[in-house]
Amino acid sequence: MRVLITGITGFVGSHLADYCLGRGDVEVFGTVRWRSRMENVKDIANDIEMLDCDLRDAAAVRHCLSEVKPDYIFHLAAQSFVPTSWKAPSETIITNIVGQLNIFEAMRDLDLPARIQIAGSSEEYGMVHEDEVPIKETNPLRPLSPYGVSKVGQDLLGYQYHMSYGLKIIRTRAFNHTGPRRGDVFVTSNFCKQVAKIEKGKQEPVLEVGNLEARRDFTDVRDMVYGYWLALEKGEPGDVYNLGSGKDITIQRLLDMLLELTSVEIEVRQDPERMRPSDVMVLLADITKFSDLTGWKPEIPFEKTLEDTLEYWRERV
Repeated sequence: MRVLITGITGFVGSHLADYCLGRGDVEVFGTVRWRSRMENVKDIANDIEMLDCDLRDAAAVRHCLSEVKPDYIFHLAAQSFVPTSWKAPSETIITNIVGQLNIFEAMRDLDLPARIQIAGSSEEYGMVHEDEVPIKETNPLRPLSPYGVSKVGQDLLGYQYHMSYGLKIIRTRAFNHTGPRRGDVFVTSNFCKQVAKIEKGKQEPVLEVGNLEARRDFTDVRDMVYGYWLALEKGEPGDVYNLGSGKDITIQRLLDMLLELTSVEIEVRQDPERMRPSDVMVLLADITKFSDLTGWKPEIPFEKTLEDTLEYWRERV
């Protein structure tokens, strides 16, 4: 089987490549750009084929797909950091929606029968009321950030291209996922990096935080990428599925769990710069639909995810 992963050098893309290679029956291809950071795939670089392709360039996308002729496409490449979308809303919208549109048009032009997974986000739900949790796929989409809007655009574009042209598109809405290799701008990884720097004496014993009251549903990335595989293997084209743990914790609780993993005394200080113009207060997944279809459920405890992420940063600071 030939698998194409857009954004293969990213956090999720690299873990998905690991999973695909571990199966032993998959040939892995990935899109990269000239500025892609290769650290995440350095150990598997000889086992995957990488193609230079900026998804915003329609001609480059068509050339890439015509070369690979994939059976499965995992579309992960995106501007994925919510705060950046406030500062660069236009770039976020263009990168995420136009890049995906170019893939769809190339698939149509080449008449590719590939199954394609669109990596959506729980940020699509946005403003969720207390009586709407856990969140089902039928919940209204009320995005609260330019990023959330861009993911709604990707999601609905996937539905439209399936309905209009019969493309085999499966949409997933992943709730928060984390683990080793997560970029240091994301909350769990950021906290772990700060702790590691404090332990090494490279940062004063003060941990900067944002909103600690938000509640999030966290899944280990290694469980998440297996879910993505099952989505393409067993998902119904045109349909949409929530992937998450089905449990939520506050960011305060996450922080408390992390501080229990270090012997260093650390002061916690809120940084106004880390507060968003509007924040999603609760994201908790109902994964019944996907679990009933595939049998998938997360297996890695969040405590293990935190330990592995902290160790990842201890080795790097």
